[in-house]
Parts: sequence; structure tokens; C-alpha cells
Amino acid sequence: VLPSPDGPAPSVSITEIRQYLRAQDIPFHDGYSCLHTPSLFTGDRGDQPLSANAPFTLFIDKTTGSFLCTATLAEGTWQDFQANVEMRHRGITPIPPASSEEMEDEMRQAREDARCIWERALPLWELLDEKETNETKALFGISQVTNATLKRFGVRYLRTARSLVFPWFSPQDATLKGLKLVRVEKKGGTITYVEETLPRFDSYRNLFGLPLIGRRDTELVLTGWELDALALHQAAGVASLALPRGASCLPPTLLPYLEQFKRITLWLGEDLRSWEAAKLFARKLSLKRCSLVRPGNLQPRPLEALNQGLNVTKILRSALLASHKSIISFRQLREEVFGELVNTEQVSGVKWARFPELNKLLKGHRRGELTIFTGPTGSGKTTFISEYALDLCMQGVCTLWGSFEINNVRLAKIMLTQFAGRRLEDQLELYDEWADRFEELPLYFMTFHGQQNIKTVIDTMQHAVYMYDITHVVVDNLQFMMGHEHISVDR
Repeated sequence: VLPSPDGPAPSVSITEIRQYLRAQDIPFHDGYSCLHTPSLFTGDRGDQPLSANAPFTLFIDKTTGSFLCTATLAEGTWQDFQANVEMRHRGITPIPPASSEEMEDEMRQAREDARCIWERALPLWELLDEKETNETKALFGISQVTNATLKRFGVRYLRTARSLVFPWFSPQDATLKGLKLVRVEKKGGTITYVEETLPRFDSYRNLFGLPLIGRRDTELVLTGWELDALALHQAAGVASLALPRGASCLPPTLLPYLEQFKRITLWLGEDLRSWEAAKLFARKLSLKRCSLVRPGNLQPRPLEALNQGLNVTKILRSALLASHKSIISFRQLREEVFGELVNTEQVSGVKWARFPELNKLLKGHRRGELTIFTGPTGSGKTTFISEYALDLCMQGVCTLWGSFEINNVRLAKIMLTQFAGRRLEDQLELYDEWADRFEELPLYFMTFHGQQNIKTVIDTMQHAVYMYDITHVVVDNLQFMMGHEHISVDR
């Protein structure tokens, strides 16, 4: 029943999923991005048909077929779901697909580490004196955020690391599953926020604020940052959640938790990249229920709006509907055009930090553009492009590599060396430290090598775009991917 571990999971269409559920007498109803069914894992007898009166706590992703049961946290692929349905028919109690022992140990360790940090962290109002509390709040720009709000969301402060601590509580039983630590770094006049998560970022799926959402809440504001969720709740009293990785990615495993909302407003940040991300996420969440807050001088991110004393409720009311009709007038485009004129720097794309000359030529990396690098064999195309892609990736551009010419191990070695800026073979004791930092980048590799069927490659790219919100794809190189005989037939 299960696909081989090395091959990609076979794709499934929404029509096939519906047909299968009907054939198996499994009741379901249509949600925004998932189908809802009663859970196979909540302990009723295996030979009994699933009752339509049971709570519909199992969600099947319409795009990938993956499922999540919010009652038991069982999750898996469409093939796992079918395997469990077969087991039920045989009267065997379905068992949730297990993750590898290594993963289980890692998660257990992360939970234990998180618990130790959580116990050492203090609520902000319990610091030595009021002066320290006020200085800390000012450092993070949260002087306007009340203690009641911090207490409601369970935010603490870890003195030794000078970091705010945001908890990840299980929506099931309110146990601590992980943490995010945020500290402030000042370089010159600029302030940057440095984040660290337990467990590691690809396993960190905390919709911050989820345990505070009531069953009856039907409207939600989705933000890209924990402090924005606090500001929104305090300023407008709305249900608000923060995405674990901000505007860079909306993992599909979080979609089931957002199904209960009839209206979702996306207010991810104050720059053009968060606006682009909001449009991308709205497609995943279903356009017809989403509205977007357009970034602008009078509409900064929620925390900034609270600090400036702006009317947050008014900003939320002015959010634009995500679904445009097929024909629109200039009047509806007017604000967008103005935004492009005001933000000419941001419109030109994400700038390369390492290649100022390239910025003059290409202006920056923009979605929807194709750039071709050509040169004879051995002229350094791969070496250059790996550095070029790494530069963007370090700035949070989610990147997918398709290396058909050299294998992924060699490519990763080149990129890790470029990332560390040193010869790691001469300093092996530093390998783990740099590898840990490299692992945090939003970087993914396709596992193809040599000549490939073009449809398989395109399908893999589409899957990666949905799963990881990829905005930059590198193909190295076209000749190898197509095989030499294709070249003459169809350029």
C-alpha cells in the first residue's frame, strides 16, 4: 500500500479523494482547503461504519491528500489514510503512522530542553524592579503592550539570553511542545530580531495563540510575528494567531486549524514581500474568505500601529478582499499602483548582499522572472549560481535546487563552504556548528540526477511550491535535465 521511501509520493486529485470516500461510505463535507471527515483514530470499533454524527476532526488536504486528526494529532499521507481504512475494514484498530525513532528522540529532547528553559524564564512583571521591566519592554518595542496581554499569551523573559520566550502549547492538552526565543541585535542604527526555535524550524509548527481561540470564533487575523498577534488582541480585541515562520512560509499542516474561520484577514508585515506572501497564502486558504491589509505609511505592522496610537480596528475594516473579479477598473488598481511608485526599491525585488554589480543589472530577485546563465563547461556556472542562490536564501527567499549535473552531496558541500566562508575540511571541529546554522535556511533539493521526464520535474516543483512556498527555483542545467536528444527536437 505504501509508496517506496525513495520515490516521490504518488499524486492524488481531489476528485479521486472524493470518489474514494464515497466508495468507502466515509461521510465528509467540503471545507476551504481541506475535506472534513470523522476520525479513524478516536477509538470506536473498527468494524463499525464511521458515523456522520461523530465530530469531524480529521482533515484531508485537497491539494496533496495528506491528513491530520486534530483530536489525536495523527497525521500522514493519502496512502497512509487508505491503509488505515483497509485496517478498519478488517476489524483492526487503525494506528497512526509513526515517525522515525530518530525524529521521536529529537522531538522528545527538544521538549525537554524547552521545559528547562521555560522553567527558568520569568514573566516580565516579575523582574527585579520596574526599571528593568521598562527597559526590557522598550528594547523589544513593547512598552505599550500591557502585562495582562503578556500574561494571556504566556510570554516570558529569559534573563541569561536576554530573550523573549514564546510558548508552543499543544491545542490538545495544553502541554508545552516547544518554544521560540527572540532577542534584539543592534548594528549601528538598525535593529534586527534574531529568532531560535525548539524544536528546529522545520518541525516547529506553532500557530502562536491557538489555545486561546474559542470554538465559536469565526473571524481571525493572521500575522507574521508573535508580538503583532499580542498588539492586535490588545488594540482590537480580535482573535489573532502568528505564523511560525512569518511571511516566508505557511506549512500545509497548519491549514486544518484554520478551517473553522469564515473570514481571515492577513496582516503579515509592512513591506512588499509580506504583501506578496499574503497574496500567496490567501490562495492556499481559499481566496473567497480572505482579506489583506495593504502595507503603507498609515498601515504599518500591528505592533507599530499600536505604538503609534493608530486605529487598528479601522485598518482592519479597510482590508482588501483577496478575490478580484475577472474585470476591474483603474480605480480598484489605483492604490496598488501608488504602492509600487512609493516602494520602487522594494518593487525591484530582493537585492543580493554579495553582488552589488548584479543588482545594477537585474535590480533584484523578483517572482515570475526567468534568468539564464550561459558559459562553457568549467567556467564556474554552478559555483557562481550556488553562491547567488545562497545569498537570497540567507535573506529568507525559499529556494528549491534541481541539480541534474552534480549530486546533492557535492552541491551541499560547495554551498556549506560558501556559507561558512572557510575551508571546513581543515577545521572539522567547526562542522557541526556551521551545519546547524546551514540547516536553518529555507533551502530544499530535488533528488533527481541526470536525464528526467520533464512532467515529473514540473510536478515536483509544483508540489514544493505548495508545501514550502518556494519563490526561487534553480535548474542546473537544462541540457542534463532534458537529455541531449531533446535539444534538436524542441528548443
